[in-house]
Amino acid sequence: MGNMIRALSVLMLTLSPIACAHSADSSATAMPQAAAAHPIKVAETKAVLRDLWLGHILSIRNVAVATMDKNASARSVAEAGVVANAEQIARSIEPFYGKPAADKLFTLLAGHYQGIREHLDATVAGSASQQDEAVKALTANAAEIATFLSGANPNLPKDTLMGLLMAHAAHHLTQFQQLKDGDYAHEAETWKGMKQHIYVVADALTQALAAQFPARF
Repeated sequence: MGNMIRALSVLMLTLSPIACAHSADSSATAMPQAAAAHPIKVAETKAVLRDLWLGHILSIRNVAVATMDKNASARSVAEAGVVANAEQIARSIEPFYGKPAADKLFTLLAGHYQGIREHLDATVAGSASQQDEAVKALTANAAEIATFLSGANPNLPKDTLMGLLMAHAAHHLTQFQQLKDGDYAHEAETWKGMKQHIYVVADALTQALAAQFPARF
């Protein structure tokens, strides 16, 4: 399991500059395609999606902290927040792709959280084999999400999405281990990178929507 965590951490570090470059490149390439999109509306959408995706990592961190503290009631409340946030993220695509697509995204996000939850519990239990199984589930789920989103929007390349999603998962796994170890100084640094990366994800989605649906902006 240690090798798997190290591999994911290397992937996260490798993809971070690529993801940032992708975000910068998208501003230069995708946005001209959305020349009719109103920049204020694009900025507003970006702010909304950033807030939603920030809520995703924050609510899961709340679950992790409650789990480490063995506080079942706090974990239950935090998990309700994860579900509510996933519903909001899924509904954000409904005006563009319809309710069936929003429902599908919600199901995929639920699968993402299931893998995250299983890895969290395995980390607390110290079970390397269960951690490995959770990583496999997260990888398969990331491929499903990448396939779904790239199929819906040609401005979201599947390989790019897969890289972004796996780097995102690596942040979660690193954070869980640091919280378990009480390594709060490094966890604070992980949180900074996690937040920056999730903004790259949100911005990529915004730019892709503006490019595909300029009239909606």
